[in-house]
Amino acid sequence: MITISLCMIVKNEENTLPRCLDSVGDAVDEIVVVDTGSTDRTKERARQYTDRVYEFPWRDDFAAARNFAFDMGQMDYLMWLDGDDVLQPEDRMALMQLKKDLEPDTDVVMLPYHTAFDASGRPTFSYYRERLIRRGAKLRWEGAVHEAIAPAGKVVYGEAAVTHRKTGPGDPDRNLRILEGLMAKGEKLTPRERFYYGRELTYHQRDREAIRVLKEFLESGDGWVENNIQASRDLAGCYERLGEQELRFQALACGLRFGPPRAESCCELGRFFLEREEWPSAAYWYERALECPMEEHGGGFTTPECYGYVPALQLCVCCYRMGEVARAEAYNEMACGIKPDSEPCRYNRAFFDRLKGREPSAM
Repeated sequence: MITISLCMIVKNEENTLPRCLDSVGDAVDEIVVVDTGSTDRTKERARQYTDRVYEFPWRDDFAAARNFAFDMGQMDYLMWLDGDDVLQPEDRMALMQLKKDLEPDTDVVMLPYHTAFDASGRPTFSYYRERLIRRGAKLRWEGAVHEAIAPAGKVVYGEAAVTHRKTGPGDPDRNLRILEGLMAKGEKLTPRERFYYGRELTYHQRDREAIRVLKEFLESGDGWVENNIQASRDLAGCYERLGEQELRFQALACGLRFGPPRAESCCELGRFFLEREEWPSAAYWYERALECPMEEHGGGFTTPECYGYVPALQLCVCCYRMGEVARAEAYNEMACGIKPDSEPCRYNRAFFDRLKGREPSAM
């Protein structure tokens, strides 16, 4: 059975670090905590779990800090978590099973990362991250922000998800500040960094600047395909906020040139036509979304609701508007089956019951 070093970088995480480490329990064999300048009791909290607590002077470089933390790990595999991450009980058990089953020549283990949730706690935004790295593979983190280890060698996918449970806003300007600091020093951003720079600009509602950066990124031809597809949607979002609807459509259409469309892109195209009350065109794209398989191992960002629930619910609207009441009700029932506690589904079901003079249906 393999052994795991959990290697964390933290700063001012006194409230969340115990929750994180309690959730991991005995699924790891060693805990390494690297503090990057806390002014609270983070280090004291960490020492309640491990004596392997170190300090690393922060220099606006997440990769440097993570590489230092990994250098401190001594087990077969190096695992990372952030202070506001947790393992749900079923995922802790899955990780323990993974330790028993993993072939020791595996270099990288990719695990799901859930970062947004609906009111019932179901993930609404997920993607796979490189979570366990074989120490002997000597793979290194790259990137001052949105740091990553490029998967190499023997890569396997597991199901032990990590759940990101953020409890506060953090520093919303940090990543943008670091990236603009790099450019101010004359450093050239990598394609991945340019992609995330464009996204950071959108988060700060600097849409005109974001448009320039995202267009340059897409036109360069250097981007990873999943980032290209996401950048097209981000670009469309900028144009939408600026009220430039035709350019919004062109950006969404641009994303189709990078491969078979993802359900997220189909839903955005459907929404474009839905807002214009062009029901057949909207229905076409929502139907395409229902046909899309979820590329769980593709590495891109995924919105699970786009693979069933959202297109079915919107097809209910489109079909009703086109006078196809039976199809509309059928699509609503499809959405109900995917998300039984959905308030829109419940409303639609009551609407169809009234329309057809039936007794109210139970959800």
